[in-house]
Amino acid sequence: MRAALDAASLSGADDVPIGAVVYDPEGVELARAANHREADGDPTAHAEVLALRAAAAAFGDGWRLPGCTLVVTVEPCTMCAGAITLSRVGRLVFGAWEPKTGAVGSLWDVVRDPRLTHRPEVIGGVLADDAIHLMREFFAVRRETRQTRR
Repeated sequence: MRAALDAASLSGADDVPIGAVVYDPEGVELARAANHREADGDPTAHAEVLALRAAAAAFGDGWRLPGCTLVVTVEPCTMCAGAITLSRVGRLVFGAWEPKTGAVGSLWDVVRDPRLTHRPEVIGGVLADDAIHLMREFFAVRRETRQTRR
């Protein structure tokens, strides 16, 4: 999780600081990424999606990531939860729960839906306080900036 927290610092100044790291089955880092939705003008440029894309290219099994672990600082949204499931990641580890958009148990539970053909192991709440701190800092600065513009 510390590597994912470090990756979050790679987010653009206007992007929510979320970081993701993918490890191969032996624990070797394949890829890391941060949110770049605002920086890239791409609605799919979430940290998880970017890390999964890079990991799939590095892993060499096409788009599949069996036995791999994705570590992300915040509970994935619906889009990312779908990508995690479709990539066949073996394990998902995340930090902070996201009650507004989380799709791994908070709002929905996409990755553990019994109707799907693949369901990764899920470990949530790892270093959650650290991940929450990053988010609170980011949004505090955004609120402060908005208030000074008025």
